[in-house]
Amino acid sequence: MEKLAQIINKIRANKGNAEPVALTPQTRLREDLAFDSFDLAELTVHVEDAFGKDIFEDGVVDTIADVCKRLGI
Repeated sequence: MEKLAQIINKIRANKGNAEPVALTPQTRLREDLAFDSFDLAELTVHVEDAFGKDIFEDGVVDTIADVCKRLGI
């Protein structure tokens, strides 16, 4: 989950949110991290590069737990 946290915090930093966020399984991508559709697309690309899996292939993911489940981590 450390690599996923690095990816998410990098996306947040690119948006001007320099403060790293601690992720929990319940962290919601849209509501808690304020990710919009562009951020989710960037997340998809970085996760696919790092893990070789498309987290949105089987539908929408809402939480960190959903992402981890799709990645098998």
